[in-house]
Amino acid sequence: MSKTEYVSPEGLRLDGRRPMEMRQLRAEIGTVAKANGSAVFEMGNTKVIAAVYGPREVQNRSQQLNDQALVRCEYSMANFSTGDRMRKPKGDRRSTEISLVIRQTMEACILTHLMPRSQIDIFVQVLQADGGTRSACINAATLALADAGIPMRDIVTSCSAGYLNSTPLLDLNYIEDSAGGPDVTVGILPKLDKVTLLQMDAKLPVDIFENVMGLAIEGCKAIANYIREVLLENTKQLEYRRGL
Repeated sequence: MSKTEYVSPEGLRLDGRRPMEMRQLRAEIGTVAKANGSAVFEMGNTKVIAAVYGPREVQNRSQQLNDQALVRCEYSMANFSTGDRMRKPKGDRRSTEISLVIRQTMEACILTHLMPRSQIDIFVQVLQADGGTRSACINAATLALADAGIPMRDIVTSCSAGYLNSTPLLDLNYIEDSAGGPDVTVGILPKLDKVTLLQMDAKLPVDIFENVMGLAIEGCKAIANYIREVLLENTKQLEYRRGL
């Protein structure tokens, strides 16, 4: 692909967004009836569902932790999520790596010491993939944990940013993600102002990296504001249903 294809001379990307513009966000809480907490989170055409079970008794006693909860995470992609005919095996390396990333990011925010000798299971599945899937998974898991009433230090939000055509771009879609440029995925605890996740593929000069990471953090903060609105609206609906 030629260089001009990702950002036009007018400063527009392939999907019509500005370089610092995010895709449309959409979220819904309580989508899986049997789960303790669940949520669907959409970033543009990327759509993810998360379900949380627990805290509950540890199934495998040898894994039980006496001073904190055991957090487990399972990530998967629906076979129809990408449109590719190739079936991905369930335990492939990418799924295992993303499961680990989500688990570590969530462990940073869950107050696990309040729930010793218990386990919390987080299941995340990608229903539609169009770039930024791990960020969408973390955002969905945050909402599902909040829906399950699991105590957290802060919500975790995640967003990615990249660098194409000498331009920092916020919230990459699949075509931009596949262009082979540097891609930085950040997860933050917005109120505590702490970074809990930082992943980058490809190298970047330090000054450009700071710009791209700063852009991803701004994206995380915008998502945090949206997630708070969703949780507040959900709480109001619960109060209304219960006649409070």
